[in-house]
Amino acid sequence: MANHKSCLKRIRQNEKRRAHNRYYAKTMRTALKNFRNTKSKAEAEKQFPTLQKMLDKLAKQNIIHWKKAANLKSGAAKLIAKMA
Repeated sequence: MANHKSCLKRIRQNEKRRAHNRYYAKTMRTALKNFRNTKSKAEAEKQFPTLQKMLDKLAKQNIIHWKKAANLKSGAAKLIAKMA
């Protein structure tokens, strides 16, 4: 257990930030799952810009790595191109 007042504050801040980051990471994973489960190409193309924006924002905030965001966006674009 921390002894200093500043350490106790740091622990509180870290817990709060962790909860915040976990929420947005989970939201992103759910959005990806919904995107991958779409059947029509038109619906996927409609969802793609919002998904792209979400990934870019999370990468900018260092919630996910920027290369992971790039890989996920690339995979989503490939999925749209593959759809009939």
